[in-house]
Amino acid sequence: MKRFFVALLICAWLLAADVKMTRDGDRVAVEIDGQPFTTLFMGQDTTKPYLHPLRAASGTVVTRGYPMEPAEGERRDHIHQRGLWFTHGDVNGFDFWGNDPTQQGPKKGRIVLNKVQQVKGGKQAGTIQASFDWLDGQGGRLLTETRRMVVRAHPTLRIVDLDITLEAAREVKFGDTKEGSFAIRLAAWMEEPDKRAPEVPKRTGKMVNAEGQETERNAWGKRSPWMDYCGEKDGEKLGVAIFDHPGNPKHPTFWHARGYGLFAANIFGERDFLRDKQLDGSVTLKAGDRLRFRYRVVIHPGDTASANIAGLYQQYAAGK
Repeated sequence: MKRFFVALLICAWLLAADVKMTRDGDRVAVEIDGQPFTTLFMGQDTTKPYLHPLRAASGTVVTRGYPMEPAEGERRDHIHQRGLWFTHGDVNGFDFWGNDPTQQGPKKGRIVLNKVQQVKGGKQAGTIQASFDWLDGQGGRLLTETRRMVVRAHPTLRIVDLDITLEAAREVKFGDTKEGSFAIRLAAWMEEPDKRAPEVPKRTGKMVNAEGQETERNAWGKRSPWMDYCGEKDGEKLGVAIFDHPGNPKHPTFWHARGYGLFAANIFGERDFLRDKQLDGSVTLKAGDRLRFRYRVVIHPGDTASANIAGLYQQYAAGK
């Protein structure tokens, strides 16, 4: 059965459409089969690179529009949570997480574009590779980040592979905090049901991890190799899964996943997640040391079971 599933997956990829990458200054627009998928924002007017919006193969947007393109019924909280991004809330005491342009101060860091090394479309996949500098509040460089993003075409799925390497420019400490790190802020209809939320759109979301733990109450702060967050809009069932690569530091990751649509893999926040002040999940790099993180994002139709998220993760873990 597993071999049959793999064969189907390979056949589907062979039939997949082109991925087109179009750079316009400090933005790169991504299209699949002539339809918009997402845009990478990385210019001087941003404080961290992010993808916005993310769409399913059907075209339905699965990420929150606020603050870039606010939509009716969206929560107006956490203005720094834009699309899909990678940062951390405590790097040598500087906040790269809650660092929206409206949240600036001496302890806020910025991630700025250094160089775009590759923007290439193609059959079945397209690639963006760029380097960024993580700057402290005084403009000093803490880290150099090299990020490679591969968007893979598929008839029913949208797949993004990210390979991120952080190299320390001097001694750097990633502090223990839940505010991090690889994250997505989902559309309002994908949030978990909440009486405090606006009535429209209806909140239909449910998160589940590889161990079968569901909802924020049971899955927040737990370790797991993957997590999926599903919901329904106008009769269309969709989900977004994040896969933590087996080679990542401290695999399997902890999850900072909230019912209001935040969905983040974070290896550093042990004290917060395990609610033990004696713990220290921080990581220190000496100058020249590196940390490498790899993730896969899968936007899929159906729920966790019907999309076979567990099987898709096994293929990813096997390097496929």
